Amino acid sequence: MDHVFLDLERELAVFYRRARGIAADMARQVDPGLEPGAYALLAQLEGGGRRASELAGYFNIGKATISRQLHALEELGLVDREPDPADGRAALVRLTEEGRRRVLSVRRARHAEYVQQLAGWDPAEVAELARLLGRFNELNAGGGGGGRR
Repeated sequence: MDHVFLDLERELAVFYRRARGIAADMARQVDPGLEPGAYALLAQLEGGGRRASELAGYFNIGKATISRQLHALEELGLVDREPDPADGRAALVRLTEEGRRRVLSVRRARHAEYVQQLAGWDPAEVAELARLLGRFNELNAGGGGGGRR
């Protein structure tokens, strides 16, 4: 049974390496100077404003890193901050209209690539892959599964 976990480790290592390359490409499509992790931050903000501390916890990165990345996104006019209605001392980071426009543009292009790459797959297989990846990601949500960078 150990071979199954060795196979999983090998495939995840390849997947992570390729995912970093894809993330870097997507960030560059938003803006040539963005760090690879910036696109994931922008995509996470599509669902609405979030506190910087929530984002840091979600991505399992340190506060200094999230602060630096959010500052870069603010400088580009892709995100801004507004007071948190639940706690006036805190701020929510949210996408600007320009940020939303750029994320949507990159998302559409990436979607088209996935459709092309997975054209030979049965839609049920694609759904199962998405379900299993979601389940795997839940294991690592909120700070588990890796160190802070």
